[in-house]
Amino acid sequence: MQNSEVVPAAEPGVAAPSLPKLARQHLHETVVSHLRRLIVESVFPPGMKLNERELCETMGISRTPLREALKALAAEGLIEISPNRGASVYKMSQQEVWETFEFVSGLEALAGEHACARITPEEVAEIRALHDAMLTCREQGDLPGYYSRNQAIHNKISEAARNSVLHHTYLNMNRRLQSLRLKSNIKPEKWDQAIEEHRQMMEALEARDGKRLAAILSLHLLDKRNSVMEMVDDAAPLRKVS
Repeated sequence: MQNSEVVPAAEPGVAAPSLPKLARQHLHETVVSHLRRLIVESVFPPGMKLNERELCETMGISRTPLREALKALAAEGLIEISPNRGASVYKMSQQEVWETFEFVSGLEALAGEHACARITPEEVAEIRALHDAMLTCREQGDLPGYYSRNQAIHNKISEAARNSVLHHTYLNMNRRLQSLRLKSNIKPEKWDQAIEEHRQMMEALEARDGKRLAAILSLHLLDKRNSVMEMVDDAAPLRKVS
């Protein structure tokens, strides 16, 4: 599938933006991946109602593969389907945001500690290459490109932990946070802070220092959470982590 440029987010109830038609090969996976990316990049923002007819027309597909894709995304917690209102992008409550970031921070910390004991030199080299490419995206102001490489780094650390239950739980829970993690770097100072934390992650990983990497990953996610909570409209004062 060819990548399309990100367009400004539509307001809930407003017609979906014009999108390129999709190839028929591997249609289900293609539609799911395409819609997931649009949700992560907030082209389809939280709360937006998804118009099936318009989506079918813009993507050049029938309603059957679209509905199958929507069901898959509902299982991931990215959209919700109501018998009377149809499908809409799921909007997490403040409590859900807080608790999910807290949970995922623990998963990433555990994965980082195990990864340092089990990762191969080849995997470390792959993560280093992603890290360097991520820095290039930062220099170019390419937030979507930065985030895709950023997320690949976190996914590879989780995979290197060699624990399938941990890895799949992480992937499933993190999908619900991806759009928020992307938004947390909108402010330049927050983006640069994230870069510094990733530099420290690489140092710990290359040194195979599991305890240090676990601590950095946990703090990294909690910092993301606090940045996200600051952006929530009418957010209550942040609670302190005990």
